[in-house]
Amino acid sequence: MCGIAVIIGEKNKDRLKEMMQKMKHRGPDEKGTFFKNDISFGHLRLSIIDLNTGKQPIFNESGDKCIVMNGEIYNFKKLYDVLKEDHTFSTKTDTEVIIHLYEEYGENCVDYLEGMFCFAIYDNGKVFIARDRIGIKPLYFGYVNGKMHFASEIKALKGCDSIDIFPPGNTYSSIEGFKQYYSLPQLNKSDECHNEDELTKKIKQELTAAVEKRMVSDVPVGVFLSGGLDSSIIVYLMKKYNPDLHTFSAGFKNSPDLIAARKVADYLGTKHYEYIYDLDDMLEVLTDVIYYLESFDAPLVRSSIPGYMVSKLASKYVKVILTGEGADELFSGYHYLKEFDVDHINAELLRITANLHNSNLQRTDRMTMAHSIEGRVPFLDPNFVKLAFNIPPVQKIPDENNIGKVLLRKAFEGCLPEEILWRTKAKFSEGAGSSDSIKEYIEDKITENDFFNERANSNVAIRSKEELFYYRIYKSYYDYVDVVKVLGRTRDFN
Repeated sequence: MCGIAVIIGEKNKDRLKEMMQKMKHRGPDEKGTFFKNDISFGHLRLSIIDLNTGKQPIFNESGDKCIVMNGEIYNFKKLYDVLKEDHTFSTKTDTEVIIHLYEEYGENCVDYLEGMFCFAIYDNGKVFIARDRIGIKPLYFGYVNGKMHFASEIKALKGCDSIDIFPPGNTYSSIEGFKQYYSLPQLNKSDECHNEDELTKKIKQELTAAVEKRMVSDVPVGVFLSGGLDSSIIVYLMKKYNPDLHTFSAGFKNSPDLIAARKVADYLGTKHYEYIYDLDDMLEVLTDVIYYLESFDAPLVRSSIPGYMVSKLASKYVKVILTGEGADELFSGYHYLKEFDVDHINAELLRITANLHNSNLQRTDRMTMAHSIEGRVPFLDPNFVKLAFNIPPVQKIPDENNIGKVLLRKAFEGCLPEEILWRTKAKFSEGAGSSDSIKEYIEDKITENDFFNERANSNVAIRSKEELFYYRIYKSYYDYVDVVKVLGRTRDFN
């Protein structure tokens, strides 16, 4: 996990330094730059793989190509074994695998990569940039006097015109522009059920493989544990590979999440840590949360506060974290999805999965990186995503007891306590006990007249007093951002 900054069309050391300074929290271990004619590359490193010789940019053997990368490639060791026959490696990093893979397959190198990534390659005057399939790792771009600027966070693009999102599953070439190389799997529209025993077995196998991939690291790996179904499953699977697993939770004293997480930690025998906070603590970090999150979306901010707290706690012990993000999108875990019938549920799941890069994945990336740790998301492994969207929609709707994610629960029967396995879904901030507290506080800080007047005089869609409160803070940092284009407006399901 790192930060990258790229300028195409200009060698500008001062501007690149300024961009990198804005993202220094993403890579506190090392920094590197590369300038060639009218190209500027910058990299901020959080050391995860090959701690001693992995500084970027990394060059190929002849020195005419180099790469900067943010993210992790989980199959890099397999690729290394293939590439080492024809290439000389100077490091043991996953990043160097990409530059040699590019030498072999050109822009099609992305088809061979399993992981989360944004990278930029300099190739004899040409620049090639790619973002991972789901958009787990962030990337944005803008223009200064017609020169393209790319960066891992919006704050690094201050001064740019027309800031926009680099689309997930896309590449960019300074010669040919943007190209899409990946789209989410086709929906299974069948109304016939698959064999449940075979399906739950496959779910467990594929998710186990996804977790195993994400245990690759040269630094300690831990996991966020809310006590809900998704994170508890991840903890169960990780414990197989790490007997001394560290788990981390955050919330108000005696909140539902903390109580449930303790049960899971005790049941599985993890080294468990808690961050207990109150309303004053939330208000103290709120400005920082919005600054790092780069959004004022009310449910996203609300859920980012416990995310910020638990990331701060985890950073004292580990450098890599796994989370349960993505399961609700794949298996219909949100309350509002119960409104959808069997003919429409998959289309809605596809929509919210495609938007994850702009919602929960943004939260995960920014809150972990605010404390210089890396977040990994096993549920969003492309193989697992493909499996999930191949499940007939009739098997994703709630059962007769209105319980959702039934297949996922049945896949892990006997692995977790029953009260955890069948625990109902709670929003992150609600489970942490903090949701109502901050909403009630804000309600008294903004009058009805102020809310309606500011909303009427703004070209931004502001949905509540709470969101207006957050927007005022956001605007103090990001008044140069077109929020409709860059942030989108997401449904309240977080």
